Amino acid sequence: MNLVEIAQNRYATKKFDSSKRIPDDVFAQIKALLRLSPSSVNSQPWHFIIADNPEAKKRLTKGTQGAYNANEAKVLDASHVILFCVKTDMSDDYLEHLIDNEDKDGRFPQPESKELTKKVRGFFADLHRKEHNDTQSWMENQVYLNMGTILLGAGVLGVDAVPIEGIDKDVLNDEFGLIEKGLSAVALVALGYRDEDDFNAKLPKSRLPEEEVITVL
Repeated sequence: MNLVEIAQNRYATKKFDSSKRIPDDVFAQIKALLRLSPSSVNSQPWHFIIADNPEAKKRLTKGTQGAYNANEAKVLDASHVILFCVKTDMSDDYLEHLIDNEDKDGRFPQPESKELTKKVRGFFADLHRKEHNDTQSWMENQVYLNMGTILLGAGVLGVDAVPIEGIDKDVLNDEFGLIEKGLSAVALVALGYRDEDDFNAKLPKSRLPEEEVITVL
């Protein structure tokens, strides 16, 4: 596997072949990546809604109407679509839930390591909750880390994908009762296999040159 070649060849799919479906064993790997993605202090401030059938995808298209209509076909023709959601609060109860889950998973062989983890995570949470007042932005950043993991992982698996920020988040929040669950819609990622007529598949990838974006110290 050459990771550079994979990154070079993956692209934002504009048209999916609706007749092709991601095999269950392949999507199971993508689904696993949703949980295994990194996040700041392992905060995991996310939830995912997966649509893998016509009825479910139709519900997601309620967020692709009006100004976002160009994205409707991508949702309907993709094999699977994931709605990425972010928590609306980083509460003390949630922080306690995280530490308890880590304890259950055996991450604290020494009692003092649990207290240290709790202290460090609390410090960063309070940095955003009480000092910077940007908790929501901080949590959304973690969701985007997850999206990047999924996009690259899909490329490794030979699955085409496109991130879709052009959605009516309020509509999707209402459709799935997200706010009441302490969540809010962020973006979609549609996955499947490109249609042979997808114009974007035939265009060369364009990125700024290395010397413009990388400084080696």
